Amino acid sequence: MELNNIKRVYLVGIGGIGMSGLARYFHHLGCVVCGYDKTHTPLTEALHNEGICIVYEDLEDGIPMSFQTPDEGTLIIYTPAIPKDSAILNFLKRQGFELYKRSQVLGIISKGMFTIAVAGTHGKTTTSCMIAHILKDSGKDCSAFLGGISSNYQTNVLYGENDIVVVEADEYDRSFLTLHPNIAIITSMDADHLDIYGDHSKLEESFHLFASQIKQGGTLIYRQGLPLGEGFTYAMNDKAQAMATNVRIEDGSFFFDFNDGKVSIPNIRMGIAGLHNVENATAAIEAALHVEVDPNAIREALGSFKGVKRRFEYILKTPETIFIDDYAHHPEELRAAIASVKKLYPEKKLTVIFQPHLFTRTRDFADGFAEVLDMADETILLDIYPARELPIEGVNSEMILSRMKLANKRKAAKQESIEIVRTEKPELLLTVGAGDIDAMVQPYKSALENV
Repeated sequence: MELNNIKRVYLVGIGGIGMSGLARYFHHLGCVVCGYDKTHTPLTEALHNEGICIVYEDLEDGIPMSFQTPDEGTLIIYTPAIPKDSAILNFLKRQGFELYKRSQVLGIISKGMFTIAVAGTHGKTTTSCMIAHILKDSGKDCSAFLGGISSNYQTNVLYGENDIVVVEADEYDRSFLTLHPNIAIITSMDADHLDIYGDHSKLEESFHLFASQIKQGGTLIYRQGLPLGEGFTYAMNDKAQAMATNVRIEDGSFFFDFNDGKVSIPNIRMGIAGLHNVENATAAIEAALHVEVDPNAIREALGSFKGVKRRFEYILKTPETIFIDDYAHHPEELRAAIASVKKLYPEKKLTVIFQPHLFTRTRDFADGFAEVLDMADETILLDIYPARELPIEGVNSEMILSRMKLANKRKAAKQESIEIVRTEKPELLLTVGAGDIDAMVQPYKSALENV
């Protein structure tokens, strides 16, 4: 498939964060873009308002005539999250279309471009957004395909005038192996997606393969301590080649100094909070230096970086109430979010509302979730969000609850949790999860505000 030949694009699962970015990209190029998704969301509404046609019923009849016969100008993209018995998916297969995953299309788009790819079981969305913002804000410019909505640009895809592209590289079902980056960043390799990989060693093997695909003369940047061998290491307060040191909080903002042995950037103020984001910024700085962005421009860009929707996002910030929402859905992501909130507000009682994501992830990490949630002063657990999975007998939120040592813990239905927030008015609230807990953010905010 040649990029210049594409005139029509149909996306099966268009509402996903990665898929919607591709929809916007091809729409920007002037292609006819249509798609299917099972649910209306703010993101699908935004795509509709931008002129992209979306249907919400999985029926053959909903596919436009122009997408019913294969030709070299038509591209079909699908997400592995779509059920295998999807009527639309199977119709397109029967018609003889070649179906492409998002990652394969990113491989086609980035071919021939200078590619900065950010991978990791967590941290990749914020880090890739940081790099894209540094390049944009400094005037270096880039295109970018992001795994979240950038708060600076209110979108998940950016269009540049040069040949630099920043890509979030997804390890799920080994998708990132379609990429051949000039600069690859690996933020973490914690056990995850074990429903796909089987065990942690297979996941690590996949990251090694990704690192081996860096173009000749390219650079691997990875977090100190990861078993990756040759490359450029980074860390916070650790003996890495690129280090964030003197990390401190002043007037509610995180500050740190950067040094990689060649370049020093003192007194960097972060536009977003979180110890984990200081470490993400260290990787982003090193990537920016590798494409010759001025150190002072990097400092300015990090100060104006507003973060990513649902990544340590402030929903309410008043003298009475702090409400932060985060996408964390792995024990280590939860640990980073909770530790950062407690460091910022050590005097406040922390209430965490957590929605577990996937039955397999809950089963595999129940002990880890319990240990981390015990860090809160109060924890409220919602039911598991199943996403693509069928229930597993004996796997539920109580599985985590029963392992927790925290006295102030309970399980609640969604509506019940809203009433708890309305009645008890937690002074410091952190909502976490990758399911549909994002739909609860506004109801929680209204409950805190007595709206």
